[in-house]
Amino acid sequence: MLIHVVAPGETLWRIANRYGVSVEETAAVNGLPDPGRLVVGQALVIPGEDFYTVQAGDTLWAIARTYGTTVQAILQNNRIADPDRIAPGMILYVPVPRHRVQPGETLWGIAREYGVPLETLVAVNRIADPGRIPAGTVLAIPRRPRPFLNVNGYLYFLGEDAVPIVRESGRYLTYLSPFAYLIQEGGTLRAIDDAPAVQTAREEGAVPMMAVTNFTATSRGENLASAVLNNPQTVERLLTEIIRIMKEKGYRGLNIDLENVLPADREAYNRFLQRAVDRLHAEGFFVSTALAPKTSAGQPGLLYEAHDYAAHGRIVDFVILMTYEWGYRKGPPQAISPLNQIERVLDYAVTVIPREKIYLGFQIYARDWLLPHAEGQEAETFSPQEAVARAARYGAEIQYDPVAQAPFFQYVDEQGRSHEVWFEDARSAQAKFDAVKRYGLGGISYWALGYPFPQNWALLEDNFTIRR
Repeated sequence: MLIHVVAPGETLWRIANRYGVSVEETAAVNGLPDPGRLVVGQALVIPGEDFYTVQAGDTLWAIARTYGTTVQAILQNNRIADPDRIAPGMILYVPVPRHRVQPGETLWGIAREYGVPLETLVAVNRIADPGRIPAGTVLAIPRRPRPFLNVNGYLYFLGEDAVPIVRESGRYLTYLSPFAYLIQEGGTLRAIDDAPAVQTAREEGAVPMMAVTNFTATSRGENLASAVLNNPQTVERLLTEIIRIMKEKGYRGLNIDLENVLPADREAYNRFLQRAVDRLHAEGFFVSTALAPKTSAGQPGLLYEAHDYAAHGRIVDFVILMTYEWGYRKGPPQAISPLNQIERVLDYAVTVIPREKIYLGFQIYARDWLLPHAEGQEAETFSPQEAVARAARYGAEIQYDPVAQAPFFQYVDEQGRSHEVWFEDARSAQAKFDAVKRYGLGGISYWALGYPFPQNWALLEDNFTIRR
């Protein structure tokens, strides 16, 4: 796949024709509600395995080797006269091998024949039912390497509202984490209606991961955390309750998201993690934590000081870095997950946590701030799909911040009020996926499911083989 940014005057038909793909498939992969209405600056995913965007340091020889072809074939297909003159950003047409399914063949056998992961073959060809592949079907055989990746999705839509969301995104997930059981004084947990989400996750092949926390929308939870962490009897009671619920509901792992822990309770938190791992591992469960986005060991602030990156990296099975919310809903308008800030966090994290244990936090929602921003005024939160629709509705041109690697636009509403919107698109998603590969991370964690963003899922499968 590649990414095309809409220029003035372009239509979907013209763009699809340029790349030799169908209008219908392009509209579908981008979730376009009105294919006849594009926005200048809008990023579109162009489906297909036959395109490659040249990266810095690439050579035609290396590209040919990756795709299982020859330099001469690439030169001929792209009418390149000088093989030494390719530049980053250049789009090359590099046809991948095709296989026509014969009677009696299975996807497993075809994947084995060509030496590609079955999951990748299924994803690339968008096969809904891998057990039923009709003879005569023509499959694209991917040659570009796709590293394996663990993917978690948090979900705060509960009850029956969770079912369609998990149905839609479950196939892209390693883990699903309904959010969240609230820890209470005395070591009990406030129940949530998670049974429909857990059951649907299992049906979709995602592993249910129980999430527990100490905070709510109206309470930071620092005193609650302190009371629990410093009482050994309460800790044991809490872990017993967690294990009981995990067995009852069918969870296979635990995510601990304790935030605003008092700096004085840093070691108590570390001791709690070790005790949790000791007890849960003995029961066959895994343990993970959610960590505030720190850039140094001594970073001050209630959100950061008690989160000991080195200890978490040593004790638990993996950590989720909450690398989002720079664009806070009650703060001034800015990118929600700016890549330059994320990289500062990763630069520190990889020095004290094994890379394979690190999951990059990725928010998949948009925010709309009124201008001028007034302190405490809350931005509206909605999906990236709605952000593009809003740009179309108000005739805004989408801009892209090359430092934050994030799209944004401004518009004036019917009441004459100015707005600024920051969101995610194909470019910002690809930039994050590139960072995951560049840093050699073990996973991605989405906060939070329920905001439609079809481009993300298409690109996720195009970049990685998701562990299931």
